[in-house]
Amino acid sequence: MSTSKQTSDHNTIRKWAEQRGGVPAKVRGTGRGDDEGVLRIHFPENSKSDDQLEEISWSDFFDKFDAEKLNFLYQEEKADGEPSTFHKFVNRE
Repeated sequence: MSTSKQTSDHNTIRKWAEQRGGVPAKVRGTGRGDDEGVLRIHFPENSKSDDQLEEISWSDFFDKFDAEKLNFLYQEEKADGEPSTFHKFVNRE
């Protein structure tokens, strides 16, 4: 059975992403000035050329993540036991 988990722990998020080939990214054109805009975890191996996403540093990613008071909702495995890349950002309750 596949279940979702939620965390705001930076190490957990980074480890989950890196184990799946993910990198911190932002959506181009959604931020202004120092604001990174909309955050994403990008999986370059699983996507075609995506000009909308721009890789950013983990430091910049987590600065924005904390400022927006986000949680990371994620899944460890798919129903078939394969590693899952399902995730989304949700507001902390």
